[in-house]
Amino acid sequence: MRVIFAGGGTGGHLYPGLAIARALVRVRPDVKPYFVGALRGIERQVLPTTEFPHVLLDLHPLYRPRVWKNWRTVRGALSAWRSLDAIVREERPGIVVGTGGYAAGLAMAYAVARHIPMVQQAGDVVPGITARLFSRWSREIYLNFPEAARYLRVRHADALVDTGAPIEPPPNPRPDRATARQRWGFPPQGGRVLLVHGASQGALAINRAMREWIGRGIPEGLHIIWATGKGTYDQFRDLDGAVQGRVRVRDYLAPIADAYAATDFAVTRAGAMTTAELMAWAIPPILVPLPTAAADHQTTNAKALAAAGAALVLEQSELTALTLDATVRRVLGDRGEFDRLCTGARARARPDAAERIAGHILRLLPS
Repeated sequence: MRVIFAGGGTGGHLYPGLAIARALVRVRPDVKPYFVGALRGIERQVLPTTEFPHVLLDLHPLYRPRVWKNWRTVRGALSAWRSLDAIVREERPGIVVGTGGYAAGLAMAYAVARHIPMVQQAGDVVPGITARLFSRWSREIYLNFPEAARYLRVRHADALVDTGAPIEPPPNPRPDRATARQRWGFPPQGGRVLLVHGASQGALAINRAMREWIGRGIPEGLHIIWATGKGTYDQFRDLDGAVQGRVRVRDYLAPIADAYAATDFAVTRAGAMTTAELMAWAIPPILVPLPTAAADHQTTNAKALAAAGAALVLEQSELTALTLDATVRRVLGDRGEFDRLCTGARARARPDAAERIAGHILRLLPS
């Protein structure tokens, strides 16, 4: 039974599909995931390294500020439609799973036109235009944030399913915290460990604030794991081992579980997958939303988690060494607030989201 996964452009739209596909195969090995992505998206690097067959099409977003470039979108859509026709003639899929982004739009339009059942996974509080446009044709939509329900038009309320984001769940049992800290060269007990990262590409604004903060002096007993992103690592690598070894600087965290296992709280962006992973590990974050994210969706994500008592928000426009220091000291200095944030993060955790989504999809597949 073939299942087509359509989505990409960014990791937040691709990795959920991979997690769901692997969960499907674990439960039902005869399911054959097939990925449809864009030549210009992150899937160009990622999909060839996976176990799944795939096709990369000449797909483009809508160029809203520069409308004269939309000839590329139209040309690519016509070519991709013919490619999808060939894929479906080879084996008609039982369902199409859309995971967002412009790479998903054409495949979902094709599913509507060819009467192929369709579901979606929606990652952000305010779903993207593709998710909203095709919501009324979706059999089910799996929500990372339950707050997203108000933005989606569906035929019946049961179509909206609060599953959380499909991520790689923490191992069971959880790694020993003391051992994990020692692997980073930190003492097994005492103080707190702060994880700082700006997603896979890093965040220069966060990195610059971190450099100044470390130079001014971080709180006693605080240990820091700081991932700068590969593009800017050389600018900050000299701080590895700073403050008597209490700062560890890396370009990228792989596997990131090694850092999560040692971490008490975090400073990160507010992307859907990042926040879902933090919630699953019960790590309360100080969120610095990316202000240039599409439709400012990271700010909306961050505010929803703050309203749920699972995070604090520090706007990038207000981010300095001084505000970062004050916010971190607030968390460190109030044990009651820290515990409340941990409880809030734990309440938003959905570590089994991929398996739950797979179960829903399997019930919709033809027997």
